[in-house]
Amino acid sequence: MKSPRWIKGLAALIPLLLGAAAATGQPITIFAAASLQGPLDEIAEIWPGETTISYAGSGTIARQISLGAPADVVLLASSDWMDWLAERGHLHAPPRDIISNTLVLIGPPEAADVPDPTADTIARRLDGGRLAMGQHMAVPAGIYGAAWLRSIQAWGALRSQLAETENVRAALALVSRGEAPLGLVYASDAQADASVRTLYTVPSALHPPILYPAAAITPAGLPFLDHLVAQRARFEAAGFAALP
Repeated sequence: MKSPRWIKGLAALIPLLLGAAAATGQPITIFAAASLQGPLDEIAEIWPGETTISYAGSGTIARQISLGAPADVVLLASSDWMDWLAERGHLHAPPRDIISNTLVLIGPPEAADVPDPTADTIARRLDGGRLAMGQHMAVPAGIYGAAWLRSIQAWGALRSQLAETENVRAALALVSRGEAPLGLVYASDAQADASVRTLYTVPSALHPPILYPAAAITPAGLPFLDHLVAQRARFEAAGFAALP
């Protein structure tokens, strides 16, 4: 038996009504990778409704959502962690890539460039100190950093000299405060902190692609994804890279 036409029309209208509610004041809860802080705050500020943003490492966020943490939108710095959420049925709709980034080696403002990093040159610069970076098993910036160190055959030599952190902004803070002589962070992080400078830009071919996928966890999050796409220029102004 066919459904009455008005029922089909109502079914098609429900998603539009939910989207309109989100865009006109329904509170939106956003879980986002720590490296997005700054431009994402600005983008949320011009959203017509109320927003709450929780920042953390991508792995931490993915695990929180899998355990039932209430979120409408998730933005991660890792396609792998987004795929992990999708495989477990936590996404309302397929994710969308929002922006990209670049991995850089940073030091204090007075530090000289490191034009051709090797295990030896990095170790000399550390001079007994530690290389700050995200946890190489969970934090995307740490995963990318470990891939680069392996590509230049420096992972084994430098593994014991790492200071691994729960997110990339924590690694940035260690260098900014002078607690670590070098760090591996994103170009956007380096641009956001005048207490550090970029000493070397890691070639993108030496690590997996850096992508920031976003997805709606609930129907209320869908309109915010369109808002993110429309504001990509704000990310690029903050040091992020355009999608490849």
